[in-house]
Amino acid sequence: MVRVTFLLFDGFSNMVLSCLLEPLRALRDQTQAEIGWQVITPNDMPAVSSSGLSIAADTEWRNAGRMDMLVVVAGYGFRDHANAESARVLRALARQSDIVLGADTGAWLLADAGLLNEKSATIHWTVLADFEEQFPDIRMSHDGYVKTGRIWSCGGASSALDLMLAFISERFGPASAFLVSTMFLQDAERPQAEDRGPGMLAGRGSARLRQVVNLMVETIETPLPLVRLAGRVGLSVRSLDRLFQEELGMAPGRYYQMMRLSHARELAAGTRFTLREIALRCGYSDAAALSKAFRRTFGHPIRKSL
Repeated sequence: MVRVTFLLFDGFSNMVLSCLLEPLRALRDQTQAEIGWQVITPNDMPAVSSSGLSIAADTEWRNAGRMDMLVVVAGYGFRDHANAESARVLRALARQSDIVLGADTGAWLLADAGLLNEKSATIHWTVLADFEEQFPDIRMSHDGYVKTGRIWSCGGASSALDLMLAFISERFGPASAFLVSTMFLQDAERPQAEDRGPGMLAGRGSARLRQVVNLMVETIETPLPLVRLAGRVGLSVRSLDRLFQEELGMAPGRYYQMMRLSHARELAAGTRFTLREIALRCGYSDAAALSKAFRRTFGHPIRKSL
């Protein structure tokens, strides 16, 4: 079980938190990965976001326990949070985590707690100059995210998403990261015409790979044989297989099937379609074929995953 703890400071961004948390939720739901998370705050009281949303702590921070990743999310008011008490909490929690991530302005608090001494880091672009002036011993980076040993940092929402996808790729494989990314940017109806879908995932796979995945999305109800899929993008079947193995560590047929089964799961959770209707919308001949494929892949019936 991978355990992630989110430490929220007042003034945090809802968008940044979503870009860090939702990929984990999608990973768990789409692949049945063993991953869990909890929310804590430095004073055990509800944390209030920059837009006024209040989120209660799941437990007192002293009871957080061991974790694979501690995610420190701060936004507005970070200078006020940079005090002796916050530093004490951060240092204590950092000793219990394999990875410590400062998101948005969270790197400022990590630096103030002495956790970034002589390391590379980044922060939200609006405070880059102030950060560099305040902490001259830290090697400032203008990259979207930075991983220095066990101490990581990222800027705003888009870089938070990129970093979490990188974490998923390392722990669960590049295919899982790519599948999770499509959950956020995929519009199943006319993805290419509207310039959406996996084709928007610049940097997450080659242009040719994104072209193939877009075609998979468009043909999810009537899946193409691999020879036709390869031909539509100007590849041989062998080249198509090599492309997917090198970039996703998974055969194209397997990825195609996982995409269809993930779509089936979403339809089962969010609609009143019968299993037969869901099967037809996901390229299966009948409910029995869908159920068999889903159980073989995930180890349980499709309805049990809801």
